[in-house]
Amino acid sequence: MTGDNDSQQLLLALARSADSRQVHRLAANIRDWNSLLNLAREHRVLPLLFSRITEIVTVAPLAVQDELRAEYDNNMLHNLASAAELVAVIRAFEQAAIPAMPFKGVVLAASIYRDLLARPAGDLDLLINAEHLTQATAILLARGYELKTPTHPDGTPVVADYYEYHFERQTDGMILELRWRLELTQPRFRHNLGMDWVWPRRRTAVVAGVEIPNMSPEITLLVLCMHGSKHAWSRLIWICDVAQLLHVSRALDWPEVIREARRSGLLRALALGALLAHRVVGATLPPEILERFEADATACRLARHFQEHLFAASGATPSGRVPYNIQLLGLRDQIMFFLSPDFLRPNERDRAALPLPKSLHSLYYLVRPFRLFWDRSPR
Repeated sequence: MTGDNDSQQLLLALARSADSRQVHRLAANIRDWNSLLNLAREHRVLPLLFSRITEIVTVAPLAVQDELRAEYDNNMLHNLASAAELVAVIRAFEQAAIPAMPFKGVVLAASIYRDLLARPAGDLDLLINAEHLTQATAILLARGYELKTPTHPDGTPVVADYYEYHFERQTDGMILELRWRLELTQPRFRHNLGMDWVWPRRRTAVVAGVEIPNMSPEITLLVLCMHGSKHAWSRLIWICDVAQLLHVSRALDWPEVIREARRSGLLRALALGALLAHRVVGATLPPEILERFEADATACRLARHFQEHLFAASGATPSGRVPYNIQLLGLRDQIMFFLSPDFLRPNERDRAALPLPKSLHSLYYLVRPFRLFWDRSPR
C-alpha cells in the first residue's frame, strides 16, 4: 500500500506535529480518503490521525470521521485489555520469582507517549531468562494460552537459533510473545542481548495505574532502533517511536548509549534509527551526535533509501553486493561474521552452483566465497 502523494504528505505532517493550518491545508487536498485510512492503518498511525481530527473535521467526510472514531474505540478497548493482561502476567511471574521485562506495545505507549491509547498495542512482548522458560510457559498455559511455536520434546524450538515462544488465547484473541533473547538481523550475529542486558538498568513505568518494570531510555532507544532496522523500517510508527523517545528523554545519556551500542553491535542500527527520526519526523539530536551519525556513509545511504521507499516500497531493502543485514554491522562485527561458521559453511546453493562428487565435497569451502560474490555482484 503506497497511498497517494497527498495522503503521504498529510501523515508526514502529522508525524512532525505540524501546526493546525498546515494540517488543514493538506487535509483539504485529500481526494481519496479510503487511501489515507488504509495507509495510516498499514503504518500504525491511525491514533495519530484521530488525535488531530478536530483540525480536519470540516473537510473529512462524515463516514471517514465515523470510521476513525470506530478505529480509535477498537484500539482503546484492545489497549486497555492488553494493559490489564500485561499487569496480570507480570504479577503472576513475580509470584513465581520470574523476572520479566515488557517492551514495545502498551508499556511503550505509557512510558514515552504518556498515553496508553496513543499508538496501537499489537501483541504483548516479554523478555525473560531462558532458565525460567518452562515455568513461565506453565503459568501462561494455566491462564488459557496455547503455545503455537513448534518445539522438540525437550521444549526447544524446532527452528534453529529461534528465541521466541508465540502464545495465543482463543477466548479473547490475546497474543503474547515470550522471548529470552533480542536480536538484530537474519542470519543472526551472536550478541547475547537478553535479561542480563536490560535488567540491571531497569526503571518502572505506570501501566493502568500499576508500576511494572521498564527498560531505561538508553536501552529502549537501542531496542527501538534494533527492531526498526530488523524490519527494514517498513512502518512510520517505528520512526515516530524513536523521535518521541528522543523528545521526552532530554536527559538521555548519549555517551552511555554510544558505548553500549558499540559493545552490543548496534551502533549502525542506532545511527540509522536516529537519522530517520531526524530526517523524516524532525527529531532533535545533539549537534555532536548528529555530526557523528552523518559521518557514517553507510548509515546515511541506508537512511536515504528507507526515507525514499517509506511509502513507495515499504520494507524493501537496498540492493547491492553486501546484504542489508551485513551492512547493519560495524566493521569489527562484519569481519567476525565473515569468519564465522555460519558464513563459511557450504549449503545447497553452493552444491547446486557446482556439482561435485562426494569425495570432493570439501572443496565447497573454497567454492562458497566465489559463489557468494557472484550472487551479490551487479550483473
